[in-house]
Amino acid sequence: MTGTPHLGRRNFLLAGTALGATALVAACTSNTPPEQAGPANVGTGGGDNAQPGRHVTIGFSAPAADHGWMAAITRNARAQAEQYSDVTLKATEGTNDVNQQIAQVETLINEKVDVLVILPHDGKALTGVALQAMQAGIPVINLDRVFDTPLAYRCWIGGDNYGMGVSAGNYIAAELRRRNISNPVIAEIAGIDSLPLTQERSAGFRDALSSHGLQVSHRVAAEFTVESGERQASNLLQAASRIDALWNHDDDQGIGVLAAIEAAGRREFFMVGGAGSRNAMDAIKADNSVLKATVLYSPSMASSAISLARLLAQSKGMGDLAEREIPASITTYSAVVTKENVDQYLPVGFES
Repeated sequence: MTGTPHLGRRNFLLAGTALGATALVAACTSNTPPEQAGPANVGTGGGDNAQPGRHVTIGFSAPAADHGWMAAITRNARAQAEQYSDVTLKATEGTNDVNQQIAQVETLINEKVDVLVILPHDGKALTGVALQAMQAGIPVINLDRVFDTPLAYRCWIGGDNYGMGVSAGNYIAAELRRRNISNPVIAEIAGIDSLPLTQERSAGFRDALSSHGLQVSHRVAAEFTVESGERQASNLLQAASRIDALWNHDDDQGIGVLAAIEAAGRREFFMVGGAGSRNAMDAIKADNSVLKATVLYSPSMASSAISLARLLAQSKGMGDLAEREIPASITTYSAVVTKENVDQYLPVGFES
């Protein structure tokens, strides 16, 4: 593959140059005034989409709110729906029972809601019922945990797990450089290792560090809970007598991680969190612990999903885009929250 992409790009650019020259000649010899050659497609950039439109009913289904991030998902969805006088939200009771979630979605289909927003407990298991909705003419907004096939949704919106790891790795590399630390010991406390999202976060973290000539020295996996975070952090601290930087994938389990760090009396390193809880942001702002930053994986995506569902049901596009339909997929950005910018992100912080 070496060299081939560059040659291909060069040929493409040469072809593009020739095409551009041909177009220029045509423009110079044409009798049609430029303004009559056809309208340009531009984004309207207007706020008309916020004005009340056709009333729509949005069905909403998500797992149980047994985790700070997941609780915020449902809370944000409800709050966003309340902003619209032309929206009725039918939200099911959150459950981690796959069969129960399937039954709840089937009920919403039978009630003929206009559009569905589904964050599946298990994307593979819920794919069938999402396909059922699509085949019944009810478009589906797939929130975060993706279904097995794009046929099961009209639009997917979710976080960037790989990008989350990249953002954490790049921040840590820059901070180590700023602190003039050479040959650093970098530790990682992941989430549930069997989940693709955890694997993607770790892959992004490794790749970002590698691009700076760095690598992970110690790694443990927790379970996205306070208890597991404290337990695994204690194991890590016992195994590593020195640490220079630590990335913890999840701010909920980070409560336990920080408790273990405090109990061990370790202060020689700095820590980066994940997801963007209000607790983490408050600690970053106070600047009185090892936690110096967190990488966003914001549950505000649920608010955006409700807005997209409304636009979809009303046959509208996104006001600032030229396309007349909403996109097929939207990936949120994993910004790094630090003491310098924390006030900007506090409104999207969620309670752990």
